[in-house]
Amino acid sequence: MATALIAEDEPMLAAQLKARLGEAWPELGIVGTAPNGDEALLLARTHQPDIAFLDIRMPGRDGLDVARALGGSLHVVFVTAYDEYAVAAFEEGAIDYLLKPVAPDRIAKVVARLKARMKSAPLDLNAVLARLAARDATPALRWVRASLGNALTMIAIDDVLYFQAEDKYTKVVTRNGDGLIRKPIKELYEELDPEAFWQVHRGTIVNLGAIARVERDWRDQPVIHLKSRPETLTVSRSFAHRFKAM
Repeated sequence: MATALIAEDEPMLAAQLKARLGEAWPELGIVGTAPNGDEALLLARTHQPDIAFLDIRMPGRDGLDVARALGGSLHVVFVTAYDEYAVAAFEEGAIDYLLKPVAPDRIAKVVARLKARMKSAPLDLNAVLARLAARDATPALRWVRASLGNALTMIAIDDVLYFQAEDKYTKVVTRNGDGLIRKPIKELYEELDPEAFWQVHRGTIVNLGAIARVERDWRDQPVIHLKSRPETLTVSRSFAHRFKAM
């Protein structure tokens, strides 16, 4: 019987992943759930499972550190909030990954690939881990200098509710007003913390902490309601999968 460990610091997400795995692969034995990288390593070394589901962002050692320490001794599936850079790295290296929240159709595909891969040695993750480590070495953007009328002001990234493309500029929206910066949405997104900001439209990036709720419109498309602004944000079909479990 194949066995696996789950490393996820959010108990509800860990429970959801375990339940999804139970549905998609009832025969898979879960040897334990770890809330951080150190406990994940202890579980791996104690039980020697065949597979590790590793959250990329965890306190202390993260999923990348754990994968590096395990050194190809088992099959790895990375679990992440949507980070275009990370997903591109995984796909380029043919690495299995799951996006939060975990969707049943996605986990079914990953389970099918894992069953096939169990017949061979685990993949070499060195190249992918090196790329992701280089990404993490670049500090996330903390401030932007925005134009407010005729004045320039420094806006803390944590105070931004969302960014929206507007002609040649990008609008920076806060509780107290809007500013403009010249940095394009695509370039801006590469500098933001993917655990705090999600791109939800070709021209929109939202602060997850600013979301009050997500509802679905008559087309069954997600619509974001903000905590401190009356406008809503449309989620395009390209990014709707992020809210699929809602």
